[in-house]
Amino acid sequence: MASPLASRALGPRRAPLTAPSGQLAIIEYLEETRPTPRLLPPDPKKKVLVRMISDLIASGIQPVQNLSVLKQVGQENQLTWAQKAITSGFHALEQILQSTAGKYCVGDEVSMADLCLVPQVANAERFKVDLTPYPTISRINKSLLALEAFQVSHPCRQPDTPPELRA
Repeated sequence: MASPLASRALGPRRAPLTAPSGQLAIIEYLEETRPTPRLLPPDPKKKVLVRMISDLIASGIQPVQNLSVLKQVGQENQLTWAQKAITSGFHALEQILQSTAGKYCVGDEVSMADLCLVPQVANAERFKVDLTPYPTISRINKSLLALEAFQVSHPCRQPDTPPELRA
């Protein structure tokens, strides 16, 4: 019997219909089915922090400044809307990271939270958000971008990235 995850039918977000939906669900699926690299720490307290930070980014910041929402606010309001959404979320995120961060979002191992952080910082830069008020976010992002895994997976290195997003 074929795995339901092998389905080629695509849902409205272009993900396989039978695959876990949502960024965090996919990451958690990979965490549970692939032993390494570990994306959730074994310590329950750290695991909660990773999930909290990931959820803040994936559910609290990203959705209110994604392209489908920006189309609804009108061309003339898009930049202001995105900047407000990101800065509001980054203000909360910076405060959390000041108490959880080591080299990365939670301690010194790359986690699911870091996988969420890097693309959100890229969006912030795309929408010309001043990152000066967020030194912890900026420091962690810089550390992550120095890692080979983040370099090879950067959107500018993907063949299907639209030209306007390759900056």
